[in-house]
Amino acid sequence: MNRIIALVVAVVIVLFIGSSMIFTVDERHAAVVASHGDGEPKLDGPGLHFKLPAPFQTLTLVDTRTLTIDEAGADRFATSDKNDVLVNTVIKYRVADPLKLFESNEKNTQTAQERIVGLARTSLASAFAKRSLTDALGSQQTLASEAQKSVEDAAAAFGVQLVDLQMTRIDFPSVVADSVYKRMIAARQQAAAIERAKGTADADKIKADAQREQQAILADAYSQAQSIKGEGDSKAAAIAADAYGRDPQFYQFYQSLEAYKKTFKPGDVMVVDPSSDFFRFMRGPNGGSADVSSAAATAER
Repeated sequence: MNRIIALVVAVVIVLFIGSSMIFTVDERHAAVVASHGDGEPKLDGPGLHFKLPAPFQTLTLVDTRTLTIDEAGADRFATSDKNDVLVNTVIKYRVADPLKLFESNEKNTQTAQERIVGLARTSLASAFAKRSLTDALGSQQTLASEAQKSVEDAAAAFGVQLVDLQMTRIDFPSVVADSVYKRMIAARQQAAAIERAKGTADADKIKADAQREQQAILADAYSQAQSIKGEGDSKAAAIAADAYGRDPQFYQFYQSLEAYKKTFKPGDVMVVDPSSDFFRFMRGPNGGSADVSSAAATAER
């Protein structure tokens, strides 16, 4: 009976030792096998593997999937103008080098998430501290990218790859929210007033430039018109002088007829002295004497 009990105990011990020496790794994990003492740890991928029983060798499974950190609470950060903001962040990361993570965390891979969160908080705090509240709210994507770059470099040192870092919400503490909103509204109103004033100044400048250009064009056109008119008057005077020189009597007759056309309109009645020199060509084609009554009748017509 004692032999049977001893045999059962031996079998149980063997099975226990055997089960501790055989392990499987799925595709979602990597296995780090560490030897007791100063031995170098070994990395095993998916499949069936063997190791020495504890305490000679220990097994640590590392999740190599892309993991998400979405904390329920918000972190408080201060801007350069001493305004507090509450920020919710979402972080995605994966363990790219399980051995480096295992060695850098003193053989404890469970602290990777805590270290990533700590790095993100530090980077975001530094990024917010460099910006005013208005700048921070207006450049959230730039701020997140800056923090992500900082965390990426630090996380790579312990074998973790930062996939993404996003700020899902920025809010204000309830005790200061109202005053912050009022300051933001006042700042936007001031910026709008500055833009309107600049627009008005630009519009006035454009109008003034247009008026100056208009005046310059009108002055140039008037100058050209006067020049053309002067040339026309000069040519007309030359033609008139030439006509007068060829036949002075006909020229005087023609000029008198033009004067009559401009003076007498249909239906006009004029009482004038028919013997005046103005009507001399009505008394004859050569400007001679004629019957005064006949000249008066012609003038009435």
